Amino acid sequence: MQNKFNLSLAQNRFLAKKNIVEMIHSISRLENVQTTFPQTKTLVDGMSVSGVSTDDVQVVLNLKNAWQFALRSDIPFDLAFSCKINGFVAYNESLAWGELRTGKVGIGGVAYVPSVPNPHEAEQALSELARLPVSDTVRALKTMYYMMRSQLFWDGNKRTAIICANYQLIHAGAGVLNINEQQLEQWNSLLSAFYESGDDAEIIRWTYEHCLYGIE
Repeated sequence: MQNKFNLSLAQNRFLAKKNIVEMIHSISRLENVQTTFPQTKTLVDGMSVSGVSTDDVQVVLNLKNAWQFALRSDIPFDLAFSCKINGFVAYNESLAWGELRTGKVGIGGVAYVPSVPNPHEAEQALSELARLPVSDTVRALKTMYYMMRSQLFWDGNKRTAIICANYQLIHAGAGVLNINEQQLEQWNSLLSAFYESGDDAEIIRWTYEHCLYGIE
């Protein structure tokens, strides 16, 4: 699977900024946030909305801050960068945001239980993924799903991994990734199967075919 798109960094950042509200809205649905698209846009634009819980507002604003940091950053992607993204994503939500998980957690609906992450092993795993002889797109997707299955953080793992994957895609000029609300049921089914098996082939193929966007 080759890169679907070949954009300049400026083009890819423009694409991400143009679609940032849609991507924030989609990612927020992973946490069952109930804001409508217009409400999400209003919050991203810096205004308040009525009838939305403070928890939902927090999720949206955290995603906005994480995206803003990613779009203005030029540092290499590594474990430290993913911790920074989680620091924005899980702010005021988790036991410790921006830090690797230090205790056991379970994943709802699956028997698989991720081990407590070791910082050195996680850094090594990300380094090995960065050196894989595959396209930038596949590398970003494999890294994203590694992060999700490893549950590196106390909370916000899927949100953090999606933004980190987009950061890699943007800097490679390979477009952006968005899993929209209509795709969530199929994606969650594939994700559960991946958690159990550890085989990312099917979910990467599906994500590649359905969730990448660029400028033609």
